[in-house]
This record gives sequence, structure tokens and C-alpha cells, in this order.
Amino acid sequence: MKHLSPSDVAGVAPQRAPTRRALAKQQTRAKVLAAARLLFSEVGYEGATIRDIAAAAGMSTGAVFANFDDKSDLFGDIMSADAEELLEVMRDAAGKAQRIEDQLLRVMMAGYNFYGARLPLARAAFGVAWSPEGRILRNQPGNVALHDFFTELLEAAVERGELAGAGELQLRSEMTFDVYLSNFVRLIYQDWNVERLEVRARDQIRMLLAGARAAA
Repeated sequence: MKHLSPSDVAGVAPQRAPTRRALAKQQTRAKVLAAARLLFSEVGYEGATIRDIAAAAGMSTGAVFANFDDKSDLFGDIMSADAEELLEVMRDAAGKAQRIEDQLLRVMMAGYNFYGARLPLARAAFGVAWSPEGRILRNQPGNVALHDFFTELLEAAVERGELAGAGELQLRSEMTFDVYLSNFVRLIYQDWNVERLEVRARDQIRMLLAGARAAA
């Protein structure tokens, strides 16, 4: 007779349904996040207070603090969720192209279209990104994963023989991601449309990869 180890037992044990208290906590978090997302979009990061967010969610400030440490924690949760969603959109976009130039262009445009549909929130995000509180936002796993995806695409291009210069790959990845981010200034603050951004991004990508292609 086979004896099951504790890990075996854990693997076959039925999953317990969430308790009523756990469900209530999830619903409270969801309401707070929805209210915060709306307020950050309407009045920006600085303009939205915890008191305002609590009132918009129909609860006390204590209920907000029971779920989030502070406003930056709440804002970070929103942006992290968006980053995870955007990464999936980017992966889908990259999968529709074969060559690295087209992949990078599709990935960048996926980001611009994604935030083009939520410009007020993007404006709030960029407003706080380089503040002291923004350091936490920039280093969140979701945002780091977006940068890593650019590296992943370039690594695959090197492996396919499309690009040379593997030793410069990390720097090229950082430069490409910086270019991607810099174009948001035009989208958010200079009223560029995505069609105009696409022309610019295509030229930027061509220049960024020119050295690697010349060496291939």
C-alpha cells in the first residue's frame, strides 16, 4: 500500500471555498480600487485623497487603510494590474509578427493604444513616476516584466540570427524601452495621435537596430 506524503495529501485535498469574511474583503478592495481608479483619472494622483477615495467607494477611511497601506500602495495596485494586462496584450501583438522590427513596433503600438484609451490615468501615472513615491511604482514586478519582455524579444532575434552583438543586448534593450516610454510624453501631453506615433516609433526602431544589423 502506497503511503502519501504530506505534500501528496495537500495536492489532492479539496480546495476550501473562501469564507464570507474573505469574500467581503475582496469586494471591499474591488470597490476601493474602482473608486480610486476613477478619481486618479479625474483629478490626478496629487488631487485624490484617501478621504475622497473612501467617500467615492461609500466607506470609511478606516476601511481603505484596512486594505492598503497608503495612497501610493493603492495607486501601485492599479498600475500593477494594468501592467499585467498590458503584458498579455503585448505578447499577443508580438506573436503576430515574425521579424524583430515588426515585433517591437507592434509591441510599442499595443502600449500606446492601451493607454490611449485611458489617457487621464496614464497622465496620473507619468505625473508620479519620477517623484520619490514613483520609485516604488517603477520597480513593481509588473513594470519590470514589461521591460524584460523587450529584452526577451531581442534575445530571440539574436538566437534566430537576425541581430548580432549579443554583448550589447542589455544596453540595446534599455535604450529601446526608454524610447518606448519617451513617446508617451507626446501621446499624453502633446496630443499626438497613435498614427503619428507609429511613424516615429518605426523610424526609432530602425535606428536602434541599425548597428546590430550592420554587424550581422
